[in-house]
Amino acid sequence: QVQLVESGGGLVQAGGSLRLSCAASGRFFSIALMAWYRQAPRKQRELVASITSGGRTNYTDSMKDRFTISIDNGKNTVYLQMNSLKPEDTAVYYCNARANVRSWSDYWGQGTQVTVSS
Repeated sequence: QVQLVESGGGLVQAGGSLRLSCAASGRFFSIALMAWYRQAPRKQRELVASITSGGRTNYTDSMKDRFTISIDNGKNTVYLQMNSLKPEDTAVYYCNARANVRSWSDYWGQGTQVTVSS
């Protein structure tokens, strides 16, 4: 199994920054990709950004100019640097990992709340 533990969420004023971290642990052979999703109240969960173990990134267009995803393969940790935050960025942010345990599967963290005040 794979455990994902997120940290770094909190309350910030509009225009501020936060850095989220997600560390993967457990018994797995490798991780191919890690990603951040978010879910705002009464909305569907949406992709924020993803990154492969090789460093290839993918962003949702509306966030790519303000958010930066990075990965530390040695620590099995993915980061999301969020700048110029807006009230509409308020959501629970979830970490996702595609890991090889006995086969490739997706795993999810518990989520971390990000609240941006106006």
